[in-house]
Amino acid sequence: MAEDQVDGLGMSRPRDANYGLDVMDLRKIMEHHKHEGYEYVQEKYGGVLELCKQLYTSPNEGISGSPVDLEDRRKTFGSNVIPPKPPKTFLQLVWEAIQDVTLIVLIVAALISLGLSFYPRSEQEGGDSSESEAGWIEGVAILGAVVVVVLVTAFNDYQKEKQFRGLQSKIEHEHQFSVIRGGQDKNIPVGEIVVGDIAQVKYGDLLPADGLLIQSNDLKVDESSLTGESDHVKKGVKTDPMMFSGTHVMEGSGKMLVTAVGVNSQTGIIFALLGASSEEGEKDKKKEKKDKNRLKGEEGNGVLSSDAETKVDIDSINPVITGNNSHNNATNANSKTGNQGDEEGKDQKAKIETARKEKSVLQGKLTKLAIQIGYGGTAVAVLVVLILIVKFCVIEFGIEGKSWGADDTAIYIETFVFYFIIGVTVLVVAVPEGLPLAVTLALAYSVRKMMDDNNLVRHLDACETMGNATAICSDKTGTLTTNRMTVVQSYIGGAHYKSTPNFSALAPTLQDLIVRSIAINSGYTSRVIPDKDGGLPQQLGNKTECALLGFILDLGQQYYPIRDEVPEEALFKVYTFNSVRKSMSTVINMKFGYRLFTKGASEIVLKKCNYILDCDGKPKPFTMEDQEKIVKNVIEPMAGDGLRTICVAYKDYHTDSSTKTEENEVILKPDHDWEDEDSVVRNLTCILVVGIQDPVRDEVPASIKQCQSAGITVRMVTGDNVNTARSIATKCGILTPHDHFLVLDGKEFNKRIRDANGEVSQELLDKVWPDLRVLARSSPQDKYTLVKGIIDSKRSSSREVVAVTGDGTNDGPALKKADVGFAMGISGTDVAKEASDIILTDDNFTSIVKAVMWGRNVYDSIAKFLQFQLTVNCVAVMVAFFGACIINDSPLKAIQMLWVNLIMDTLASLALATELPSPELLKRKPYGRTKALISRTMTKNILGHSIYQLIVVFVLLFAGNNLFEIDDGKYAKIHAPPSQHFTIIFNTFVMMTLFNEINARKIHGQRNIFEGLRRNPVFIGIWIGTFVAQIILVQFGGTVFSTKALTLDQWFWCVFLGVSTLLWGQIITTIPTSVIPKNICKKGKKSLEVEDEEEEEVEEVDGMPGRRGQILWIRGLARLQTQIRVVNAFQMDFDTSQLDSYDKRSRPSVISLQSLQSAQHRSAISKKPNLASSPEIDEGNNRSPLFGRQDSIPYADE
Repeated sequence: MAEDQVDGLGMSRPRDANYGLDVMDLRKIMEHHKHEGYEYVQEKYGGVLELCKQLYTSPNEGISGSPVDLEDRRKTFGSNVIPPKPPKTFLQLVWEAIQDVTLIVLIVAALISLGLSFYPRSEQEGGDSSESEAGWIEGVAILGAVVVVVLVTAFNDYQKEKQFRGLQSKIEHEHQFSVIRGGQDKNIPVGEIVVGDIAQVKYGDLLPADGLLIQSNDLKVDESSLTGESDHVKKGVKTDPMMFSGTHVMEGSGKMLVTAVGVNSQTGIIFALLGASSEEGEKDKKKEKKDKNRLKGEEGNGVLSSDAETKVDIDSINPVITGNNSHNNATNANSKTGNQGDEEGKDQKAKIETARKEKSVLQGKLTKLAIQIGYGGTAVAVLVVLILIVKFCVIEFGIEGKSWGADDTAIYIETFVFYFIIGVTVLVVAVPEGLPLAVTLALAYSVRKMMDDNNLVRHLDACETMGNATAICSDKTGTLTTNRMTVVQSYIGGAHYKSTPNFSALAPTLQDLIVRSIAINSGYTSRVIPDKDGGLPQQLGNKTECALLGFILDLGQQYYPIRDEVPEEALFKVYTFNSVRKSMSTVINMKFGYRLFTKGASEIVLKKCNYILDCDGKPKPFTMEDQEKIVKNVIEPMAGDGLRTICVAYKDYHTDSSTKTEENEVILKPDHDWEDEDSVVRNLTCILVVGIQDPVRDEVPASIKQCQSAGITVRMVTGDNVNTARSIATKCGILTPHDHFLVLDGKEFNKRIRDANGEVSQELLDKVWPDLRVLARSSPQDKYTLVKGIIDSKRSSSREVVAVTGDGTNDGPALKKADVGFAMGISGTDVAKEASDIILTDDNFTSIVKAVMWGRNVYDSIAKFLQFQLTVNCVAVMVAFFGACIINDSPLKAIQMLWVNLIMDTLASLALATELPSPELLKRKPYGRTKALISRTMTKNILGHSIYQLIVVFVLLFAGNNLFEIDDGKYAKIHAPPSQHFTIIFNTFVMMTLFNEINARKIHGQRNIFEGLRRNPVFIGIWIGTFVAQIILVQFGGTVFSTKALTLDQWFWCVFLGVSTLLWGQIITTIPTSVIPKNICKKGKKSLEVEDEEEEEVEEVDGMPGRRGQILWIRGLARLQTQIRVVNAFQMDFDTSQLDSYDKRSRPSVISLQSLQSAQHRSAISKKPNLASSPEIDEGNNRSPLFGRQDSIPYADE
C-alpha cells in the first residue's frame, strides 16, 4: 500500500495504476444476493477489505475526497445521477394547448367565416364595399385571439415547469447522505456519492447507491420495493452484505462500501430497462397500426416477456422522471409477471379507492362547480344558436317569404356561421377557464412563499388542505420543544442531585461505569462539539444521547478516549433503539467475558433491574418496594417538572465462574443465544437515572392559542411518560385548567378502544378522541390508529381534516394516512420525508400554524376569483342571450368577449391569487369539507353586482343612442362597421368589471375593500395595466376589435358607471345575508358528502362509467384540461391511481426520484401495506431502531 497516494487522510488512485475492478465487475458482484454474495466476494476477491484496496479506499478513512480523485472515479464508474427525462419543448406545449376542443371549434368557425368572406356575392345581396372588404377581419381576429391564447397557455406551462424543475433541483441538492472522506464524517448531496465511498448507513435512510457491508449493528432493511417481500431483511457482513439502492433501512446502523451508482446501480438498471421497454412500446404501437397480424406473430416469438408486462404498467403509470438522484424505490421488473391477471380486479378496486382519497377538498368542490357551470353554459350556448337561427329563418323565409336560391347560399351560410361563432363564444365565456389557472397560480405562489416560512411543500394539494385542518396531532420533541436537551437532575448512588454532582466525590466504580456506559452505548455519530466562542456547545446526532454526552463533559470527563479504545467495529452486539424496546443495549468484550450496557425509558429499564449501585459503587438488591420508592420520589417529581427520565444500567457476563466476585454477575452458558434479547437484557444493575430538560419553544404557546381560536384542536402524541407529557402540554397551552380533557398513555388508550376480540372499535374510539389531548408512551401504531380513527369517524357533522407530524420511519403510515403529513426537516428520516406532504425545515410547530394560514389564504384566493369570475360570466352570458333573442345579435362581439374572458380572466387570476395572508384568517373556523365553495355572502355579491351591470348594459343598449345622441348600433348587418353605441356598451362593461375586481378582494362582507391593497403590488400593476390596455383597444382597436374611438365625455361616463360599482358594492354589503336562502348555497352539500364517502371515484377513475365522460367533455370545452396540466407539472406528472390506500401519499417527492418501480410492483402483486392492521404483520416488523441517528428521540416520540 506504500504506492497509494494519500491526500491527508483517505486514499486516491495513483496516476500510474488502474482500479482492480471495472464497472461490469462491480455490477456482477451486485447480481448476487444474500450469503451467495458474501461467498462470491470472498472467493473471487478475498473479501470486502480486499475490494477496498482494489478501489483505493480505506474502510476507516474512506477516500481522500480530492477533486481530482472524485472526477477520476466519476469518469471510471459513473456519477450518482439518473438522467432525467427531457422537458417538453415549447412547441410541444403549444401543440398540447391547441388540442383544446373549444379552440378547435373556434378555429374551424373562423376559417369558414374567413373562407366565406372571399366568396363573391351577387349585387342583390346588398352592402357597401367597405362591409365586404371588412368581412375577413373578424375571422382573422378570432384566429389571432386563438393564437394569443395558445401562446400564453404554452408559455405559462413552460414557465411553471421550468420553475418546478429549478425548485426540485434545489431540494434534491439539499438531500444529503453521510460518508467518510479523509477520515472525517461528512454529509454530502447524494448526487456526489462515488464508487469507493464509505457510506454510513443509519436507521431511516433511503439508500442512494448499491454497496457491500463492511460493518453492521442489528441492521434490518426493507427490500419490498425491490423484491415485493414485506418482511425486513436482516443484514450482516457474513450473512447478507448486499445493500441495494432504493431500499429503506428500518433498523440498526453500519458502514458500506459503495460499489455501484447512478445508472449502474440496481435502480438505474431497472430504469434503463423500463425506459427501453417504454420506447419499444411506442414502436410497437406504430407497427400495430401498419400490420396487426405481423405484430401478433412477433409478440408470439418475443424474447423479453417480462418487459412486455412492464411496458403495460409503464403506460398506465405514465411516469416522468424529473429527479436526478438515484436513491428512489426500485423494483425488479421480472417480479410482476405473476399474479397480474389474478389481481386485476383487486387493482381496479384499489384504483378506485385511491382516486377517491387523492382528491382534496378544494379539488372536489371545483370539479363539481365546473360540471354545473359547464352544463349551464352549454345549455345557454345551444339556446342562443337555436334562437338566432330559428328567428332568422322565420323572419327571412316565413314573414318576408324569401326562398333559398343558389346565389344566396354564401350569405346564408355565413350568417349561420356568424350565429354559431356567437354561440361558441357564449360557451367560452360561460365556463370559467381561468379557474384552473387561478388555482395553479394561488398554489404555486403560496408554495414559494411558504418556503420562506420553513414549509417545504411536496404535494401541492396539501397547501390548501391545511386551510381546512380541524385537528393537529403533533410530536413533542423538537416540534413543541427546542430539541436542545441537557441533563439537569440525576439520581446516583442513592442520592438525588438537582444540579451536576461533584465527579470526584463519586465512588471509583461509579465514575468508570457512568462514563463508559454513556460513551459506548450511544450512537458514535452523536457528538457534542464545544463552541469556539464560549457559547453553547453544538449537538450533532441524537439529541437525547447528546444530553448524556454533555453530562459527561459537565462532570469534567471526556468520552472520546473511551470510543477510541472501543471503536464501533469492536462492538460485539448492538440492540438498537426502537419503539417496541424503548431502550438501546450494547455488548462489548471484556477480559472476564462480556459487559452489557443498557439505557432507555426509566420505568421500562428499572423493571428489568434486580440490583442497583449504592454510594460505594457496590451492587445491592433492588426489590419491587425499592422500585416503587424511586418511581415515587425520583422519577415522578422529575416528570412533573417536564423532564424526560432515562435509566442507565449494565450487566456482566463471566465466561469463567472463578472470576465472578459480585452477586449481580452472571455466568455465561455455552449455548447462550445473543439473539434472544429478552433473556440477555434482564437482571440488570441500575447505574443512574437522569432527568433531561427540553424547554418549550417560546413561541409555541401563542401558536397553539392561535390554533384554538381558529377552530383547530391540537393533540400531543409523544413517547414520553404521562407526567412529562402532561407537564409539557400544560406549559404549551394544550391543556387548560377549565377544559374537559383526557391524558392517556398507549396502554390505557388501547384498552379503551379495543373490543373483547382485541380489535379496534370505531365506536369505542369515538368516545375517546374528541376529549383526548395527550397520548403518552405511544407507539407509531397508536399514532396511526388515532389518526385513522379521527378521519374515519362519523361523529362530527363533517369529516375531520387531520394534520400529523412525524420524524421516524414507523411514522410513515400515520403521515400517509393523514390529510396532511408534516415531516421534520432536521430530525426526520428519509422514510418519513418520503411519506409526508410538507417538510418543516425548522422542526417548529409555529411553521405548521403558518401553513394553516397559507392554506386558508389559498382557499380564499380561489373564492375571490370565483366571485369576480362568475359575475363577469353571468353578465356576459345574459347579455349575449337576451341580445340574441331581441336584436338578433350580441352587444358584445365575439372578439370582445374573447378579450374579456381570456385576457382579463388570466390577469385577474394572477392579481387575486397573489394576495398575502393576514392574521384575521386565523380568527375564524375552518370551512369544512362539505361547506359550499360559494358562500351566501358571495352569492349575494355575485347576484347584486350582476343585476347592477345588467341594468346598466341594457339601458345603454336600448336607450344609449338617445342618451349620448349617437347612431343606433342595433340591427346592424353582419359586416357593418363598428359603432360608438356598441363600443360604449363594451367599454362600460369592462370598466364595471375592472372596478368590481376591487370589490372581489373581500368575500366575508368587509366594508373596507381597499384594506391590504398596498401589500399587493401585483394586483395594482395588473389593474393599471388592464385599464391602459382597454384604452388602447377602444381608441385604436378599430374593425379588428369592433370598436370606434370614443370622446372624452363618453369616456367619463364609462368610467363613472364603473366607479359606481364600488358604491353599489357598499349597498350590497348593507343588505343582510339572510335574504339569500340557505338551500342555494347548500345545494351541493349532500352530494359532496357522498363523494367523500363512496362515489368520488366515479368522477376520476379512468375507464369507469358514469360521470367521467361528462367531466372530460366539460373540461375539454372549458380548457380545463390544458390548464390542469400545469398543476400536474407541479405534482410531478405522476399518476398515483396504481397505488393502494397505504401509498396514497407516496407520489415521489421533490427530494428524490419517483418511486416508480415500487408503485408498479405494488400494482402488479397487490401487496398489503406493512401496517399493524395487516393480518400478516409480525411484531418484529414494527420496530423503529434509532441507533446513532440525529432524528432518533430514544425512549420518546417514536
